[in-house]
Amino acid sequence: MKKNRAAAFSAGIPWWLVLLVGLGSISVGTALADESYRVIFGAVARGFGVTMTVAVVSYAASLFLGLLLGLARASRLRPLREASTFYIELVRGLPMLVILYYIAFVGAPALAGVLNALLAPLIGMGAIPAFQSRNFSFATRAVLALTLGYAAFIAEIFRAGIESVDKGQVEAAHALGMSHSQTMLRVVLPQATRNVLPALANEFVAIIKDSALVSVLGVQDITQIGKVYAASTFKFFETYNVVAFFYLCLTVSLSMLVRALERRLNKASSR
Repeated sequence: MKKNRAAAFSAGIPWWLVLLVGLGSISVGTALADESYRVIFGAVARGFGVTMTVAVVSYAASLFLGLLLGLARASRLRPLREASTFYIELVRGLPMLVILYYIAFVGAPALAGVLNALLAPLIGMGAIPAFQSRNFSFATRAVLALTLGYAAFIAEIFRAGIESVDKGQVEAAHALGMSHSQTMLRVVLPQATRNVLPALANEFVAIIKDSALVSVLGVQDITQIGKVYAASTFKFFETYNVVAFFYLCLTVSLSMLVRALERRLNKASSR
């Protein structure tokens, strides 16, 4: 009985996960035994909160904007479809780093100019000061760039989820007297969201990895602190080992949760 349980347990664990856990254990053991690794770990850990804040805020905002774009993409109104499709195709065709630079150095000054034009009477009376690009921190610009970039990808996920709902259910809802908006809110969106939950969770994993790009703006995330520390101490191997360890802990654990979510949804749908 014990052998059977052990065999079933070992068969259920993927080898790649065993290797990653082994590497992680070696890394932790090395960090505990080596003073330099402990110092690097403590230094890099200061950027963990910034990395998670940028990722979580960007993801939440991109979910909201992506849902609106997805609804517009699936709308029966052609102007909405065309406008949302234009935005989605434009943004998806640009590298995330280019979007980051554009928002940071072009979008922020433009936004300051727009706000100054809209609030000109208040600024003229001295009620509020004029806006300048430096009023927007680089962390804020990074969050805005990631939001605008990932909203395009999330919009396509929502669109696919909306189109996966059986059209017969939409027709039945209309036959019951529901309006188009009621049908979308009460019938289509709940099912569509359930269908795309694993894909949405994968986007969160991706946005955590892409949050490392904010280091090019000097935002003090894990990557930026690691880069500065390595450049000042010349301990590139040790520092980037620690940086990689932080990201792997985040992404692998989230990927395992996504797989568990997929299995649970598959079991629920097969019942």
